[in-house]
Amino acid sequence: MIWGWLAAAVVLGSIAASVAGLWLGAGFQPDRFVGGYTLGILGFTVLEAGLSMLLSVGLAIPAARALARRTRFPGRVPLIALLALPMVVPPLVGVLAIVQIWGRSGLVSRAAQALGLETSINVYGLTGILLAHVFFNMPFATRMLLQAWASIPGEHWRLARQLGLGGPGVFRFVEWPVLRRALPSAAALVFLLCFTSFAIVLALGGGPPNATLEVAIFQAVRFDLDFGLALALAAIQVTVCAAVLIGLGRLQRTAPLGLGIDPPAVRPDLDGRWGRIGDGAAITLVAAVLLVPLAAIAVDGLLGPVAEALSRSALWWAAARSLALAVGSAALAVALGLAIVSTLRELRVRHGRPRLAGGMEAASSLVLVVPPFVLAAGWFLLLRPVLDVFAYGLGLVLVANVLISLPFVVRVVTPAATMTFERTWRLADSLGMAGWRRVCLIDLPALRRPVGLAYGIAAALAFGDLGVIAMFGTNDTQTLPLYLYQLIGAYRMGEASVVGLLLVVCCLGLFALGDRVMGRARA
Repeated sequence: MIWGWLAAAVVLGSIAASVAGLWLGAGFQPDRFVGGYTLGILGFTVLEAGLSMLLSVGLAIPAARALARRTRFPGRVPLIALLALPMVVPPLVGVLAIVQIWGRSGLVSRAAQALGLETSINVYGLTGILLAHVFFNMPFATRMLLQAWASIPGEHWRLARQLGLGGPGVFRFVEWPVLRRALPSAAALVFLLCFTSFAIVLALGGGPPNATLEVAIFQAVRFDLDFGLALALAAIQVTVCAAVLIGLGRLQRTAPLGLGIDPPAVRPDLDGRWGRIGDGAAITLVAAVLLVPLAAIAVDGLLGPVAEALSRSALWWAAARSLALAVGSAALAVALGLAIVSTLRELRVRHGRPRLAGGMEAASSLVLVVPPFVLAAGWFLLLRPVLDVFAYGLGLVLVANVLISLPFVVRVVTPAATMTFERTWRLADSLGMAGWRRVCLIDLPALRRPVGLAYGIAAALAFGDLGVIAMFGTNDTQTLPLYLYQLIGAYRMGEASVVGLLLVVCCLGLFALGDRVMGRARA
């Protein structure tokens, strides 16, 4: 159990160092918390996160319901599998896709011109931010809500059929009781993801009037050296994130388990013509939101100046740095996560201390409350007086990527690890199996798949992350996402399309390496 406590101490120590850096570097300036600029930034951040959440979750509800109702149509299984794809697609690639579809010379504008119409969509502002957030979060919310429909017992459908319930009655009495338990979690997670969004707002915000808290912290530290403002903005962001998570904990309800053992029954509301039309429209919408941007990236990347873009040595140096960071940070995140998970299951199963285990799990997820960019600002202020922060920027990016990935690792591995421990700990104790012997003979065979999945997610997230490297990166330490951001900023969209496609391929390759190769390798 000692390794889990040490891993938790590393996480808490990293966050404590950041908080100390912010406090020592800026000091407490009460007037910075209530200024007009600070309140304006907070207001826009809440506005864009709230609208993004409403659009993403609002569109996800009919999409998830349609996928749950229509279980037999060509492409359903691949479509549901692809709903998880935006999780490993770098945010800048989504930005590039939005520009290529909705920009002034994008697909929509060209189609409108061909029809003799005029479009005035400006993707550099709130509109572009919302479009990008819907691309990333609507499929994610659909996948989450689809699990709620899958948890409805077959007996409920049979009872609804016997009672003669139609579409409105089925939704009110069968689906809504389950949906209302899943909605708070989905809405809160999407809100937090949009509230702490950095790369999308940085690229599509269009300037200071559309800056969020994270972008404002970046500008205050990197360009203005206004550490008091950075501290005020960071404190506000942490407070809002903590309030959302605490509110989610109070609203969250555990969905009841189905008690029946019969196979799911056929729904009684599938025969109406308007229901089929509505379901088809919802499924088409989620497929379009998911696939059209990815197709645009693929087509523009393949038709772009491939030879010119791939001939630049800066591209391959940036890719090599990203690969090294991804492999190293994923390995460290998995190692820390496994140490924490091993202690969690000991506390819950062997010692019967669920609250203590819950506290350790919360410590591993503090990055959800203290976002990585706030951590980076604190580290910058703490280390700036004693060393050249930019010279050691890649090391700080590595630490940030580990903290970003750790909540995913813990949540992916914990269920399987706890179940395995519950089934085997008494027998292992009676045989005297402990330490590495237990790990090699029991844990590794049972946890190979979840560990592989966790490694793939961590590596893909680290490879495509722009957040912390934007503060510490230089021309000598730029990663592939930072290189892509510089291409977009220079309006070299042809090369950016090629690099964006390469970035997606690398992220998907790393994810597949963990999920399919490591997770399914034979011992």
